[in-house]
Amino acid sequence: MDRCVIVGGAPIGDYARARAALRPRDYVIYCDSGLRHASGLGVPADLVVGDFDSHPRPAGDGDVIVLPREKDDTDTVYGAKTALARGFRDFLLLGAVGGRLDHTLANVGILLMLDGAGCHAAAADDFSTLEIVSRQEAAVPPDCPYFSLLAVDGPAEGVTIRGAKYPLEGARIDASYQYGVSNEPLPGCTARITVARGRLLLVRVARDADAP
Repeated sequence: MDRCVIVGGAPIGDYARARAALRPRDYVIYCDSGLRHASGLGVPADLVVGDFDSHPRPAGDGDVIVLPREKDDTDTVYGAKTALARGFRDFLLLGAVGGRLDHTLANVGILLMLDGAGCHAAAADDFSTLEIVSRQEAAVPPDCPYFSLLAVDGPAEGVTIRGAKYPLEGARIDASYQYGVSNEPLPGCTARITVARGRLLLVRVARDADAP
């Protein structure tokens, strides 16, 4: 099955970067105010979900799920759950990071939920790509200037980083001491990351926020 792209309402400033992450066969879900990114992304909706408290409901007869405004799931969470129920196992979240911090942290929770369901999921913003490291080895290519490993789901143990400026071997990272920030692949090397127990958020930084 093809990949599902879920578009939320967080700011997207670099549409060229977002469009470069898209694939021709992606199934695209716009979540409420994520619809404001449709023109910049240049891809139509396969499905729209939302309570439409922050964007008008789209006109026409397309696939639209109207949600109540008082509910436990955010529109983006509901979109992810719907895609899971429809059989998708590979996900990209756009417009999910940045803007309101509470929504950003909640959307990191979506990455954890999808990882727990055995899926691959990533979220991309103007500067970085986020994914969960758990069962499988993760790689950071040599053209990635920086990467960070953050504890977002309790402590992670047996953390090993090889091929990086700051290596680790069987280490522990927990949320009270986030010392896995701003590592770098060694020149010409792919950094490789494994976690024996627990999960970490891997942030591959493509460029600094103040870079042109």
